Amino acid sequence: MTLENCHQRLRPCRASVRGGGGAPRKVRNVRLVAGIIFTSLFSAAASAQTAPPAAAPSPKVTVHTSVSRTAIWVGDRILYTIDFVCPHGVDVLDEDMAREKLKLDGLDVVNSDSSQGLLPNDTTTHQYRYWLTTYRVDVPVLKIEPTTVRYYVRRPGQRLQDAGAAGDVQIPGTVIAFRSMLPDNQESYELRDGLLPMPRPALAALAQPIGVGLVVASIVPAAFWAVAFVQGRRHRVVKRSARQVQHEEKESLDAVRALDLSTADGRREAYTRLDGLVRQHLREVCNIPGQSLTPPEVSTTLAHTPSRLPAELVSSVLTSCEQARYAPPQMLPSADACREALDQAAQVLATR
Repeated sequence: MTLENCHQRLRPCRASVRGGGGAPRKVRNVRLVAGIIFTSLFSAAASAQTAPPAAAPSPKVTVHTSVSRTAIWVGDRILYTIDFVCPHGVDVLDEDMAREKLKLDGLDVVNSDSSQGLLPNDTTTHQYRYWLTTYRVDVPVLKIEPTTVRYYVRRPGQRLQDAGAAGDVQIPGTVIAFRSMLPDNQESYELRDGLLPMPRPALAALAQPIGVGLVVASIVPAAFWAVAFVQGRRHRVVKRSARQVQHEEKESLDAVRALDLSTADGRREAYTRLDGLVRQHLREVCNIPGQSLTPPEVSTTLAHTPSRLPAELVSSVLTSCEQARYAPPQMLPSADACREALDQAAQVLATR
């Protein structure tokens, strides 16, 4: 109703008041009613002009949290998962879900990742996973404090950095027990209900001795097979004679002498072969694991072994071989030094 319509309706009332000689009380009542109507219409018009448009309802974002375990020991890992379900065109701010933003009490973040998916009703799901652990023993209860995450509404043509937060959603906290879910101050724990076990059937009682007998019977042939295998392996291991070993060592030494010692590669190859020959001779003659010992260790071992091998000479040859094998080219021994090492190795190989 407009102000003009209000004036038109009030004109008959005013005319009747002026024309007749009604009581003053009736005039006052008419004026009071007219003032109330006028004030109501004016307030309604003003509020209609100044009232802001109704805001659109904000989209609803739901969140669900879960943990893989309800109690952990020191060093154990637990998976903390946060799942968001967002309507079409709504996303959560990834920066609010950074691992540094988690409010933890007694827990540490080991690793984290995230993934998202699309449901058939055009709803987006976001999943954030955090692997947590604890290295403290002074915190009886481990906590993940509640936190707030903002979300925004994507609009066509609008960049992500220009979109403001449309609202926020509260992520509930979680409490994780330390060590065990059993009470700490309990003196005893009732593990059974006190009922007696049911008697075994007669057939099951006979099965136990039968099973033990079958196990014993299966052990006997296995033992015979193991003995036969060991004996057969011993027969297959044929020990070489001293003359055969000496002949093979002489052939190997002659092959080293045939190398071209004028070149650096030839001398390095000669020292490498000499090192292997001497260490093999230690194993064949003295039963010393020469392949795994350093030259000082070989000298010390020979000193405590009843052998005629010269410990100092063996250590000197092995030391020269190691220096030549690993030395840079400019520090490689000369051809004469290599021939001298060959003669010393021949002396070692000739000693039994």
